[in-house]
Amino acid sequence: MSTHLSHYLGIEGGGTRSTLVLADADGKAIAELQGGPANLKLLSDRQLLWLLKSFAARLPRVPINAMAIGLAGARSDADKDRIRRAAARIWPRVPCYATNDLETALAAAPEEKEVAACVLILSGTGSCCFGHSSDGRTAKVGGRGHVIGDRGSACDIGQRALKAVMADYDHRGRWPKLGEHILQTLLLNDPEDLIPWSMEADKTQIAALALSVFTMAKQRDALSRELLDHAAQALADDGDACASRLSKRSARVQFVFNGGVLLKNPSFANDVVKRLKLRWPQAIITKVEGSSSWGAVALARQHVPSTRAKALPKAHDALPADHPAFDRELLKQSPTEQRNPRSMKLDTMPLKAAVELMLSEDASIPEALRAERPAITWVIQQVIAAFQNDGRLFYVGAGTSGRLGVLDASECPPTFRAPREQVQGIIAGGQRALWSAVEGAEDDPASGAAAIQHRGIGKRDVVIGIAASGRTPFVWGALAEASKRGAVTVLVCFHPGFKKLPQRKGLFYPNKVIAPNLGPEVLTGSTRLKSGTATKLLLNLFTTLAMTHSGKVISNLMVDLNPSNVKLRVRAVGIVQQLTGCDAAAARAALEQTGWVVKDAWRKLKP
Repeated sequence: MSTHLSHYLGIEGGGTRSTLVLADADGKAIAELQGGPANLKLLSDRQLLWLLKSFAARLPRVPINAMAIGLAGARSDADKDRIRRAAARIWPRVPCYATNDLETALAAAPEEKEVAACVLILSGTGSCCFGHSSDGRTAKVGGRGHVIGDRGSACDIGQRALKAVMADYDHRGRWPKLGEHILQTLLLNDPEDLIPWSMEADKTQIAALALSVFTMAKQRDALSRELLDHAAQALADDGDACASRLSKRSARVQFVFNGGVLLKNPSFANDVVKRLKLRWPQAIITKVEGSSSWGAVALARQHVPSTRAKALPKAHDALPADHPAFDRELLKQSPTEQRNPRSMKLDTMPLKAAVELMLSEDASIPEALRAERPAITWVIQQVIAAFQNDGRLFYVGAGTSGRLGVLDASECPPTFRAPREQVQGIIAGGQRALWSAVEGAEDDPASGAAAIQHRGIGKRDVVIGIAASGRTPFVWGALAEASKRGAVTVLVCFHPGFKKLPQRKGLFYPNKVIAPNLGPEVLTGSTRLKSGTATKLLLNLFTTLAMTHSGKVISNLMVDLNPSNVKLRVRAVGIVQQLTGCDAAAARAALEQTGWVVKDAWRKLKP
C-alpha cells in the first residue's frame, strides 16, 4: 500500500454514464473508471451508495486526501448533502466537495488568465449554460429538461426535425430528404410510422435523430441547415444571457464548449463562436478536453478540506444551521419521538385490545387542542383579516403534514366556491411527494424559501408551517422567507418545547406557535397517527371558521358551495329550500337562473 503520495479523487455523473479519476499530487492518473448513469434526481440513497461502492471496489488501495463529486440533478444544498453523506459511508475520513456536473465540466476547462467570467456552454443530449465571475458570483441558464428546456441540444434538434419534416410534407406534398434519412435510420417505412414511434421514444432516442440532421446538413440540405441555424442561435443566446449576468460586454469572457453536439461537429461549433463574437468581441473560446471527472479532481484540490458544508444549510441570515429549532437534543425531547408505554406490546396485543388502544389515544386529541384555543383563535382572526384584504392562506409541510395541507386547500374551492389561489398547499418535494417519498426534500430550508418566493407571498398573506416534530428545515426555511416578506407566520407542531425556544437577537421566530402535547404515538415516530389526526382537526378549524366569518356560510349551511356534480346539486336545492321555505321545483329553477350560485338563488327567493 502506497503512503508517500497525496491522491485526489474526482467523480462526475450524468444521465448516461459516470466517470471517475484518481490522480496523484503530480496530476498523473492512478485509475480511470466508468460506471452507470448518475442523475441524482433519479437515484435513491441506496442506489447512490451502490454506485460509489462499485467505484471503491475497483480502486487501488492508496490514501485519498480529498475528493469531489459532481452529479447531474444536484441543484440544492440538500442534494449536495445527500452526496456528502453517501461518500462519508464509503470514504469516512475523506473530505468531500459535492456539486453538480456543470461545475465539474467548467473546472475541467483550460484555465485562462485575466478573464472577467468563465461560461460553460454544454450541448449534448441536453443543454445548459453555467458560469462564474472573477468575484465568485455564479449564473445558470437552461438545463431544465427536454420538455421545457434544453435549447440547442441534440434532443431539441431531433424534436424540431420531426416537426419540420412533417410540416414540410404537409405543405409541399412530398417527403423531404431529411425525412428519408430519418426513416432509414429508424428502419421505418412510412411517415405515419413516426407517430407511434414518437409517442414511445425516450429522450435519448429522439436526441439520436440529430445525427441525421448533421449528416444531411453536410449534404447542403436546406431544411437541415435551417434547423442547425436555429440551434446555434439558441446556444449563443443562452451563453450570452449567462455571461451578461456576470460581466459587462466590454470585458474579456471565456466561453467553454462541452458536449457531443459542440465537440463532434466543428462547423456547427464555429457557427456558435461567430454568433458569440458578435456580442462579445473580446471572448476567448475553449473546449473541454477529456473527461469532466478531471474537473472534479481540480475541485477536490481547490475546495477541500477548507470547505465543508454544514449539514443544515441556511435559507438566509435569519436561519443559520445552529438555529435553536435545529437542536438535535430538542428533537430527542419531542413526544413524537418517544415510545408510548401503553403500546409496548402492540405486536402481540389481541386485535380487539389494539383497536381500543388506538381509539382511546385518539380520544385524547380534542382536550390537547382545547389547551391551544387562544392561539387557534388568534390564527383564525389573522386568516379572516387576510381574506378581507385579498390575502391568501398557505400551508407548508413535508410528508403527511404537507399532504394534509394540500388536501385542506383542495377542498376549499368546492366547499366554499373560493378561488383556487385563496388557500394553497406547499409540500416539500412538490407534486411527486403527494404519493411517494422524495429523497432529502424536507431537509432543505433553501427550497422552502424558494417555494415562498415563487408563490409571490407578501404582507397580506398568512403562512402556516406544519411540522409534527417542530424542526423540519423545509418548513422553517419557508416560514423565515415568508416573515422576511411581511406575511404572518405560524408554526403548528406537537412538541411543546417549541413554545420555549431560546430567543436570540436577529434570528427568525414565527409570530405564533401552536404546539399541543399529544404524547407519544402508538407506533413510535409514526406522526401520520395522532399528529396527523390533530393536524386535520386544526386545519378544519382554520379554514371552516375563516370562511364562515367571510360570508361563505349562512346559519350552518354552505351557501357558496360549487354544485359540480349530481350529489352537490341535490344538496344545493336542499339548501335553498331550507333557507327560503320554497319547494324543490322553485329552488331548482332559481338555481338554474343564477348559474347554480346558491347565495344568488337565495337572494332571488328570500322574502
